[in-house]
Amino acid sequence: MPNTPPGLAGFNALDPGDAEKELLSCCASHAFAEAVAARRPFQDAAALADAAGAAVRELTWPQVLEALAAHPRIGERARGPAKESAWSRQEQSGVEEELRAALAEGNQAYERRFGHVYLICATGLTGGEMLRRLRERLAADEEGERRTVREELAKITRLRVGKLVGEAG
Repeated sequence: MPNTPPGLAGFNALDPGDAEKELLSCCASHAFAEAVAARRPFQDAAALADAAGAAVRELTWPQVLEALAAHPRIGERARGPAKESAWSRQEQSGVEEELRAALAEGNQAYERRFGHVYLICATGLTGGEMLRRLRERLAADEEGERRTVREELAKITRLRVGKLVGEAG
């Protein structure tokens, strides 16, 4: 299996198992990877991103939790050479060092309240914006927060499938 498929055409040409492995780097839900791989071939990166977003929104809550388990806490540096770790470091590049302690405290409160990692599409946000949104979301009810988590996961996944096929930075 290639480390990264060479563009969209290469991704479309992968056998289903290899396509699923690639997709797991974008969203760590096996149901997601199976659903998107089965929808190939895609005409363009936008169609792939749309399919990825739709597949995330179709996940059951346990499948969302499977995906969340692969995400580092906001403010913590993802470790390792895997592409998803590199993407996470890039996505969280707006976290200022002086906010890491406040984010760690907020993460703990969030995890006590909701039972899973705080997820936000960090691309383009400062650490202060992520912390403010974390504090706002602590006041959400369970159902509302699940909708928000699913939308944030869909945003992240759309960005990552673009990176996977070389269509986004």
